[in-house]
Amino acid sequence: MFTKSARFYDALYHFKDYANASGRLQRLIQRCNPGAKSLLDVACGTGRHIEHLQEYYQVEGLDLNSDLLEIARKRCPRVSFHTANMLDFKLGHMFDVVTCLFSSIAYVKTPANLNKAVANMAAHLRPGGTLIIEPWFSPENYWTGTITANFVDEPTLKIAWMYTSDPPKDRIATLDIHYLVGTPDGVSGFRERHELGLFDRDQYLSAFRKVGLDVHHDPEGLFKRGLYWGSRSANK
Repeated sequence: MFTKSARFYDALYHFKDYANASGRLQRLIQRCNPGAKSLLDVACGTGRHIEHLQEYYQVEGLDLNSDLLEIARKRCPRVSFHTANMLDFKLGHMFDVVTCLFSSIAYVKTPANLNKAVANMAAHLRPGGTLIIEPWFSPENYWTGTITANFVDEPTLKIAWMYTSDPPKDRIATLDIHYLVGTPDGVSGFRERHELGLFDRDQYLSAFRKVGLDVHHDPEGLFKRGLYWGSRSANK
């Protein structure tokens, strides 16, 4: 995932208001865990959420993609970043809040891995800590038979990227993304294949409950993809 597009990632998602989303997230954390001081952002990408959340918390980031983390480290030089998989990372210390945002959880692909990832993130929570996950599309609201196109139009960078939405197989959606990139040095193209799991509401709720977290669901969320959060008992 993002093996070829990492250097363009921020430009590709220029239309996302990370400042607003991070502010809403911070307000949610204050409501459900007002004493929170530390936060781990799992699958943090280029650190766009961390850029804003570091104003409120002692933040660390984690991602599997070292190219994305290279950008994150330049953006947030005082933050510790870890190259690791959300399924099995072990940092040796715990946090008041663990987040997994912008639908990154879908890259685990299978229900078994969803449970494993949630359990691993929950294992890094302090007593009373809060886990927050932003889901991707569920099977019932995933669109098919469409073509999606997005564009970047900067003075020295033009990108057209598009993909079709084919019917998923075994609840795994495959996006075969085509990129056309133009810079003053010329025009080139490449493709990336992204496979994402389509999990339903019950699967998310079950994953939280299996590790002893109470769970809440907001169908709107930060970017209209929904949001799940749950807290560990202060006695555990």
